[in-house]
This record gives sequence, C-alpha cells and structure tokens, in this order.
Amino acid sequence: MTQHGPILDTRALTSQLRAVGFAGEIETDHALRAAMSTDNSVYTITPDLIVAPRDAADLVRFLQVMALPQWSGVPLTARGGGTGTNGQSLNRGVILDLRRHMHHLLAVNRDEAWADVEPGVVLDDLNERLRPEGLFFAPETSTSSRCTIGGMVSTDASGKGSRAYGKTSDNILALEIATPAGLLASDAPAPGWAAAMLASAEAAARSGREAFIANTPRLNRRFTGYDLERACPPGGGFDWWRLFLGAEGTLGPVTRIRVKLRRIEAEKRLLVVGFDTFRNALAAARPLLQVEPTAVEVMDETVQEIAAKACLLAKLPSPLQSPEGRPLAYAFIEFNGDDAATLASRVSACRALLAGLAGAKAIHEARDLAEIRQLWSIRSAAVGLLAKVDGAARPVAFVEDCVVPPENLPAFVDEFLAVLKANGLGFGIYGHVDVGCLHIRPALNIDAAADRAKLVAVSDAVFALTRKHGGIFWGEHGKGMRGAYLRDWIGEEAYRALKGVKAAFDPAGRYNPGKLVGPQGEIMGIATTPFRSFNAPEGDALAKAFRCNGNAQCLSYAAATPMCPSFKATADLRHSPKGRADALRAWHRAYATQSVTPGMEADLVSALDGCLGCKACASSCPVQVDVPTMRSAFLADYYRRHRRPLADRLVLAAERLSPLALRAAPLLAPVWPIAARLGEALTHTTALPRRLSGRPSRGLRLARGNLPPNAVVLVDDWFTALFDADLRGDAVAGFAALGYAPRILRLRPSGKAALNLGDMRGFGVMARALIQDLQAVADKGIPLVGLDPALVMVLRQDYPKQGLHPPRVLLPQEFLVEEIAKGRALPKACRTGAARLLSHCTETTGLPGAAQMWSEVFAAIGLHLETPASGCCGMAGLFGHQKRHQEVSRKLFDLSWRDHVQGALPIAATGFSCRCQTERLGGKPARHPLAIIAEALRNG
Repeated sequence: MTQHGPILDTRALTSQLRAVGFAGEIETDHALRAAMSTDNSVYTITPDLIVAPRDAADLVRFLQVMALPQWSGVPLTARGGGTGTNGQSLNRGVILDLRRHMHHLLAVNRDEAWADVEPGVVLDDLNERLRPEGLFFAPETSTSSRCTIGGMVSTDASGKGSRAYGKTSDNILALEIATPAGLLASDAPAPGWAAAMLASAEAAARSGREAFIANTPRLNRRFTGYDLERACPPGGGFDWWRLFLGAEGTLGPVTRIRVKLRRIEAEKRLLVVGFDTFRNALAAARPLLQVEPTAVEVMDETVQEIAAKACLLAKLPSPLQSPEGRPLAYAFIEFNGDDAATLASRVSACRALLAGLAGAKAIHEARDLAEIRQLWSIRSAAVGLLAKVDGAARPVAFVEDCVVPPENLPAFVDEFLAVLKANGLGFGIYGHVDVGCLHIRPALNIDAAADRAKLVAVSDAVFALTRKHGGIFWGEHGKGMRGAYLRDWIGEEAYRALKGVKAAFDPAGRYNPGKLVGPQGEIMGIATTPFRSFNAPEGDALAKAFRCNGNAQCLSYAAATPMCPSFKATADLRHSPKGRADALRAWHRAYATQSVTPGMEADLVSALDGCLGCKACASSCPVQVDVPTMRSAFLADYYRRHRRPLADRLVLAAERLSPLALRAAPLLAPVWPIAARLGEALTHTTALPRRLSGRPSRGLRLARGNLPPNAVVLVDDWFTALFDADLRGDAVAGFAALGYAPRILRLRPSGKAALNLGDMRGFGVMARALIQDLQAVADKGIPLVGLDPALVMVLRQDYPKQGLHPPRVLLPQEFLVEEIAKGRALPKACRTGAARLLSHCTETTGLPGAAQMWSEVFAAIGLHLETPASGCCGMAGLFGHQKRHQEVSRKLFDLSWRDHVQGALPIAATGFSCRCQTERLGGKPARHPLAIIAEALRNG
C-alpha cells in the first residue's frame, strides 16, 4: 500500500515548532532519513522528516503543532531502537526518534518493585542501573543491548525466560501517552478532555471483546496489541493503557512506562547440551519441562556451525565443539532460584533426565555468572550471524516467531520444513522451545522476483499452519507488515472493534498509518511495501553496505564496548555503522540512476566524517560492515569529482613527506611550536603536539652485516616517529631489558592517512615502499614488531583488502607471549608493582585477547596489570584534534576513560592517540607498557 499525504513544507513546520518552544532536533538530512528508512526487516520506507523531542512536554508541543489543519494529514511514527523484524517503525512523514533524548530512568520504587522510564531507555542499560537495587526488568530479548523499552511495549516483545516471567505486557503496570491536548497517564486521574476519547474507546473495545477472546488461543505467548480482553476486565472498569501494549505506535506515542520489577535471584545455573540432531534437541524440550527450568532454548546444526566458524564456541569444552567435524544441535537450559540446595536438586534431576534422552552427547554446566552471560551471548549473536552466509540469498525474518502449543511443536515443525522444502529454501533454526516458539529463517534473495514471490507463498502457508495447530503467527517480534493478516486472524467482528479503538485514539488515522488497523482497511502488505536492496554488483566496493541487515549490534549502549564510538557519543543513528551503511546504499542507488543531488552527497560526507575509523565494525559487526573501508572507496570517487579541502591536502603532504621531516627534525624542532600553531589554523585543528622529536633514532641499515640472533626489528608510524620520541626510547629500553637486541626500521609511512581520505594512489605508493622494507627484514628471519596498534592493524586489516600482503608484523605483546610459549624465561622484577592498561580500541576489536596478552607478559616478570574494559578514548588519530569533533571527542573520553585514569595506579596505554588524550583531558600522563616494563626491570 502506498501512503499519500501532503508535501511536507519542512521550513514552515520548523518555524512553527520553534515558535512554540519545541527544543528537540528537526532534521531533513539525507543520511539520517536513509538510516531511518530501514530496520531489521527486508523493507524500506524513507521518511520526510526526523524529529527528536527532548522530553514528554516537548513531544506534546510537537503534537499540538501537528494538529493544525495544514499538518493534519502527515503520518507520525514513533521509533525506538529500530530492531523490529517486520518494518514496525518504518513509514513516510515524520519519524519521532524517542531514543536520542528520551532515555531516562525517572523513578525507582524498591519497596513496591517498580520503575518509571522514558520509552527510549535501552533494556540492558535499565537493568544495569537497577542492579544495585537488586532488581531487574524480566523480559530478555536477544537485542537487549540496543532495543528500547518503548519498542518492547510497542511490539510486546519477549524472549528467554518468558515461560516464567511472561512477555513485556505481563510486566507493565502503567503508561503515559502524549496527545495534542496534553499527557494522559493511566496511574493518575484522567483529565476532562480525555473523557469522550476514553468512552469511545471503551465502547468499541467492549463491543468486540467476546469475539476477540473466541479467536485468540490461550498460550503463554498470547496475542496482544489492542488487547480487548484485558482492557475490559470482567469485573468492570476500563484499563485503556492495555490497548497500547503491542499496538506498534498505531494509537499514539508513549512517553512514560511503569515497569514491574523482579528481585534478582541469587543462584543461577546453565546447562549446555550437545545433541546429535536438531530433531532430538527438539524432542527433549517437552520432557525437560518436568524439572521446571527457567528457560529452554535450542540452536540447530546450521546456526551452531556458523557460530563455530565465528569462533564463538571457543569457551565450550571440546566435546561440545563439533567432534570429528560433525555439527551439533544445542539446548540451553537455565535454572534460577534463591536457594542453592533446591537449585542443585533441580539441576541433578535435569542431568538424570538428559541421560535417558536420545542423542544427548555432552553436557557442560556453568555456574559463574560471567560464563553464563558469555554462553548466552552465543545464542544472541547467532541471530546476527545468520546474515553472514555467503551468496545472494540470506536468512530472512518474516515467519520466524510463530508460536504453537509445545505439544504441537514437532508436527508443526515437520509441516513448516515441508513448506520450505517445497519452495527450495534453506534455513537456520533457534528459539524458545519451552513456550513453543521457534525462529526459522528461510534464506531468500530479496532482489529476485522469484524469491519475493516465495516470501508471500511461505507466509501464506505458515499463517495457515499456525491456525491449524492452534498457534499464533506473531508470537514475539510484533506484526508490522504482517498486520495484513490481522483481519483474517481476528475475524470481522473483533476487527471492527479494533477499528473503533483506533478511531477513538487516532481519529485522523495518522499514527503509524498502514499498520495493523486502517480506518478504511488500507494496510501495508508483505509484498506491496518497498523492499530494501539486498546485494551490490559483484566486486563492488560498497558491497558491505548492502550486507547490513539492520540487526544493529552496532547500536549497543554500553560505554565499555568499542563499537560504535560516534553513535555512543551522539545517539544519532546516522553516526552508526548501520546508519552509514544505509546512507551509502541510498547514495549507491542514486548514483546508479544519475539522481545524486549535491545535498545528498554533502550529508553523506558529513555522516562519514563523524566516523573515528576505529574499525570495530570491521570485526565486531556480525557481517563485518566495514565503514572505514567503504568510506575510503566513496571518498576516492568523490574527490575525483571535487577539489579536496586544504586541510586534507596538508595532512596528505605531511604523511608523504614525514621521512624528510624526521631527518630534518633537529632543524625544525626549535620552530615547531610556531609551526604547530600555524598548522592548527590551516587545518582547523587544536592541541597538535608542540614537541617535535629533536633527534631521530638511527634507522636500521639492512645492508650492514648480520644482526644478533636475539634481534627484533621495531616498526613505527610517522606520527609516533615525529611526535613521540619517548616511545622509541621506551620500546628500545623495554625490549633490551627483556633480553633482546632491538633495532628500529627506517621510517616509511604506512599510507593510513591517505587511505582514510580516499587518496588511493598515494596510499599504494607508500604501502608498497613499506612492504618492500618489511619483506627485506622478514626474509632474514628477523621478527617484526609494530609499536602502535593502529599501524599493526592497518597492515593486518586494510592492506589485504587493497590487494597488498605485507609480512607478519606483531604487536609487542603478541611477540612476547609467543616467546613465553616457546619456553623463553623473562627476567623478574625484584619488587612487585601494578599498573592499569587501557587498550587502543582498534587493537581491542581486531585482537580481542590483546589486553590479556599484556597481563601474561606482566605476570611473567612479576607485575600485576589491571585491564578494565574500555571503549574509545575519543582521539583516534586526527579526529580528536579536529575542532569540529571536540564535543564528541570529550564525551567519549568522559564515557569510558575518565574514571579509569583516576587513582594512584600508573596508567599504561598502547596507542599514541590514547596517551595524548589521557594527558590532554585526564590531566595524567600515560606510558606505553614497554616503558613500565623497562622501569620495573631497571629498578629491580
């Protein structure tokens, strides 16, 4: 269905909104609109305007203006985390971004076990804030690191443990909504203006209540959204707010949610069981309910194999890691409780039961909370990893949350798989078998008309199967475009009542129009809504932008996780890997049809400019949506058609001429402070280093004889060589103290700056020269060690993507850990000591064990090293020096580094940028770990 409405005069609307004091953002940015045009579904609808209100009062001001006649036909759709799998928050008109600012925990009542939250608060963030109170909000989704409570209310989300804890709707106590007339709260007396609206809604709800009950199965994953049954209790009264639970924003925006909290149970156990076949894992679910687990979830062999290839199973004991190369199916069985003895008894009973079940090959029991979280993360990550399969067809979420009574599940699955087989479709399966909910994602190529036809055929067939087996077509992830089935599902009488409810709260039919209930029956369909592009032409430099499936792991709220720094600092979707991928994909389509506008390109350049280049997306994203690499490709094309800014040209020249500058350092050092200030003015930067390395280290001349057998060649980048002379000295001293003969390779810039700015020719020239020098050392059998993580990772990650293959260059800790593993004994410090290490974010994501390696090295010499989890420091090379990025740079440092640099412990930081940022914003010097090692051994 195509939504029609007035052309939106955004200038006039913005003027009116500002006139009434609206304080939030009002944006038409092409990149942001592209980012808001998709979710985790196969659909795309580009909105006209994005509005981000500051709070509930701000939202009311917005709605008051939108109620004026000239705006009355403009669609209004609230959006939270955008993780919906069925296009729930996609629409034209205005998207209300409630995550950006409305993410506060408003109140907590510990005694009565409830909390009031704004709709944009993220689930994991909420539970992290509640943990000190010993409380938690129970519904647990696989997207808990980025889904919002408002979105969970909108779709009535659920997940692991719902058999015990219920769905979101079972854990909500009250709501507050915004209307043009003001705020309406269910836990306060209704204002007079709301009387007629509520009376009309109640009359409609009661008229269809009996028909609604007759057509909804009695299941744990019960049908919600316009819940006529619970809104009209048998004993009288009208709980109008229950109509909003699962209504997907079609009745209006929610501004406050009172959530029911539960006490955190003291004891937790998790059994991971490997079954020889998925069929046996599925058959185990029903008997397992006898031992009262909190949750039982399964993964089939396909998902297990994908997780194994992604190295997610490394922490499992070997019998659970595909013995002899044969894939396993997994069952995850969790037990929670407050009494350890009772829990132990339940676990023992479960083990005894498993011993008699067919196909149970191995069992691993986890008791440590950290390990339990890690094991559950395998199941959570599998959702995103399903999209990583090769080829044009990828698993798609469109019939993946059906629920049937658990006793009907085997027969339902058999018939479901027969439908897929008849359509020639492969699939992966995981889900919550304890409540009869399996996620089955058939693999489709949405670009192909034949596969889009299969999407419709399979949807129709599975819809019929759920009805046949007494189930629900949409048991967990909401309806969205699948709302087209709602009228047939609920029956004409109940559907008329739903339309009456819609008319009471939304008489103009403007809230998320085309979803669930339409005033004239006009509903978006699963085949009539535009599909997003699935694949780029083979070999296209922007192919990864098309691989992004909207799973949105990059939108994680947690400051300690490296991905994605710019989104963490701004909460702005265009400044995320997902948002940038959407914007690149939109530009790519426009470019192919010669419809690119200057405004579109300018907005895309701005969105890409906010990327810190940390490369976390290249490794942490399930499908490796590598934004920095795509940025390089885009900028290379862009600057073939546009003149480069002076600042970029100066940076490129500085990198290219850095060897000459290093040789001239003794002459340049006295005048460098003046030159730095001039450079800041020309490049619009701040806080550039005021000290130039005054005496360059002698480069290694490879033609001069043989090196000692314990030689190690140190490689540094141009920025470090020019501005951090201490590092070279510290590295030499550190390796010498450890018993090595360090030599420093003559400076050759890696071309990293050129690559980042899309100067591919300049990058290639510098990269090939560096590879030649590196290869000459490697050919002599001498180990190469890179001093700065950014340099090592550009060699390891970026060079191969450009068809270049340098010899192996190790991080210092990698080299030393390998040496220890070979039996080398490192010298011991005579006195004990400790330090705290803060790792470079590119290093952390490119080599997840990097910090632990430093701990092993420190332990080997008798020192203790703390390695707290930290995100990006906010410097990222030149990013933190550029004036336009100061707010983001400082916010990132405050988010994840400031607390760690406090205290008496010496701070170690592996990255030059990180050491600069720590001193600049933290007021505390940070040293390279090799400097601390050298000092400890020297003092010893």
